[in-house]
Amino acid sequence: MMIRPSRSLCVVALILLGACSTDALTSLRGNRLYGAPVQVGNGTARTYIVLGDKSSTAPTEIGIALDEKALDGLPTEGMFPYVLNLPALAPAPYTFAELDWNPQGHVPPGVYTFPHFDFHFYTMSLDERNSIVPTDPQFATKARNVPTGDAVPQFYVVPGDPAEVAVPQMGVHWSDVRSPELQGILGHPENYQQFTKTFIYGSWDGRFTFMEPMVTREYLLTHPDDVTDIPVPATYPQAGYYPTQYRVTYDAQAKEYRVALTGLVSRQ
Repeated sequence: MMIRPSRSLCVVALILLGACSTDALTSLRGNRLYGAPVQVGNGTARTYIVLGDKSSTAPTEIGIALDEKALDGLPTEGMFPYVLNLPALAPAPYTFAELDWNPQGHVPPGVYTFPHFDFHFYTMSLDERNSIVPTDPQFATKARNVPTGDAVPQFYVVPGDPAEVAVPQMGVHWSDVRSPELQGILGHPENYQQFTKTFIYGSWDGRFTFMEPMVTREYLLTHPDDVTDIPVPATYPQAGYYPTQYRVTYDAQAKEYRVALTGLVSRQ
């Protein structure tokens, strides 16, 4: 059925979907619908979607919001994943999100070894994602079965043998060769800029399975407000709403940081 993005009708829809139970903890502000919060640092993180205005019911953005306190009291060693459920009415093809806090960064050394968050938006099931483990006899085969041709966004490449760079319980990460933080290791030091934010595609066993903005804690603390265009493929593995941009912003009124896939367009 068609659901107009008024507060009252959206709340009715949430009730019908069972999303207003005490364990769901969803809330709606205007056209922004939030998922259940998870404790991160001294605060919380939660997913959200933005519905269209009066002329459209289509989603325009899907993201993760961290309140101000979430950037304080964070662990200082290791890597910390937080699985986040999506709000009711979240569009296809998204299934769940994961926020990873990397207090010491990760490889490549000198490129991403800065304290930062990874914002994963998955289009595969959680069970399928969890099955990506090196003990799988088909691990290398599935990793090397990468998307090709029109399914690959322009400028994106896998930095090495997919089977060797595949990350357990994630998959194969693809990088934009134009990214400023990569220019030093690509032999263009004059174009190098220290990592603040970037956008990653991820694949597994023949299809792209996640999209991932990565943003440093230091950059978030500057209270940015920017939207960056991203390369998009010509073909998609399944129908749904896919981004043409990603957003990194701070909402002073809500006192929260938001990192999102935005400019969503319906693809068949």
